[in-house]
Amino acid sequence: MFVVVSYDIKEDRRRGRIFRTLKNFGQWVQFSVFECDIEKGDYLRMRDMLEKHINLQEGDSIRFYFLCEEDIQKIERIGGIQPLSEDAIIL
Repeated sequence: MFVVVSYDIKEDRRRGRIFRTLKNFGQWVQFSVFECDIEKGDYLRMRDMLEKHINLQEGDSIRFYFLCEEDIQKIERIGGIQPLSEDAIIL
């Protein structure tokens, strides 16, 4: 599944934890936005980890946008880092 994750975290320390967690699951594309091409099990694990780091009383929020294959083909970019293709990943 392809998920765009955006977040608005009020406190620097919590924001850093969110960033480090998301870095393990996807590609950082803008200040508070990641693109994640992951399996459902990994998504559920990521979501659970993220939920532990936010503070709802302080207004923290994380949003998940699920894109189907057709929607992914419609993504347009101007500038920034180009997404890594799966061929470019060396394990």
